[in-house]
Amino acid sequence: MIVGVPKEKKDNEARVGLTPAGAKALVDAGHTVLVEASAGVASGFADAEYAAAGAQLDNENNVWAKAEMVVKVKEPIESEYKFFREGLVLFTYLHLAPVKALTDKLLDAGVIGIAYETVKDAAGHLPLLMPMSEIAGRMAVQVGATYLEKQNGGRGILLGGVPGVLPAHVVVIGGGIVGTNAARIAVGMGAKTTLVDLNLNRLRELDDQFGGKLYTLASNSYNIAAATKEADLVIGSVLIPGTTAPKLVTRAMVAAMKPGAVIVDVAIDQGGCIETARPTSHSHPSYTDEGVVHYCVTNMPGAVAHTSTLALTNATIPYVLKLAKLGAKAALLQDAGLAEGLNTWKGTITYKGVGESQQRAWKPAAEVLA
Repeated sequence: MIVGVPKEKKDNEARVGLTPAGAKALVDAGHTVLVEASAGVASGFADAEYAAAGAQLDNENNVWAKAEMVVKVKEPIESEYKFFREGLVLFTYLHLAPVKALTDKLLDAGVIGIAYETVKDAAGHLPLLMPMSEIAGRMAVQVGATYLEKQNGGRGILLGGVPGVLPAHVVVIGGGIVGTNAARIAVGMGAKTTLVDLNLNRLRELDDQFGGKLYTLASNSYNIAAATKEADLVIGSVLIPGTTAPKLVTRAMVAAMKPGAVIVDVAIDQGGCIETARPTSHSHPSYTDEGVVHYCVTNMPGAVAHTSTLALTNATIPYVLKLAKLGAKAALLQDAGLAEGLNTWKGTITYKGVGESQQRAWKPAAEVLA
């Protein structure tokens, strides 16, 4: 198979879809890898490294036109829609639920869209979302700490405090991969940290893991309102795979927060779990609403592109190799977890969360592949 790796076009997206090591694995397996010139430079991978791995360097138009499967990091932006065509396999983060325009373009062109964020493993976990969730969770705290500084619009609070001065209060909404990693960094930096989750068994697990250093709170509107009112930093990390995130923190709750408090909504890729959150970019990362600083960058891990690209390729390369070896249909039929990643198939929505979020007809992957 011919596998294409274009340069990412999203604002300040420095990651690349495949490392030179990933390219070599494909070439060694007998496939052709086309890499857009300079695609990996921002991640710390020179063109010469891809060439040494056996990849062919080419321009953007040729990479898209010749490739049977395109491997990316982020969802295509408008300038890339012209490259869509029937039967093209697009393997990337898609986050289609809140983005009807991109969904329309994929459907109109007949693209086979396989989304990293909904692929499952045998245990029901999300192996391709996990590495970026780990990174985003850890980043959320250091980003929040930066925006708590006065010159960035924050309250002028040091996250861990000092002897004789109380630390900041960090509230994490959601106890999944993002939330757990955020809590780990917040606790490690000395902040008073409260994690809110609906699953009481998950709260028990976290209580054991953190040895009493993490406060846990059952999720309901009353508790969320009380916790956010006292918070200096709120991290939104609620995810329902493939569908729009629920708005658990309302505008009224945000308005009741301390002036200069900070919100980092990591769930913004799926619409955000905080009502006042709206997507931002690395060029314009923050804004203030209801007196609270909001950071809602939709590709946070792009800021640590070298680490992120290595972690992502580690996770994606087994699936890329399977798709390249078998072709999309055979690979999806053979691997039910990979089939969970199928979001569009030649003009049809194939993921329930996308169909329901956009109030559109959809068919299960098994039905369209039969």
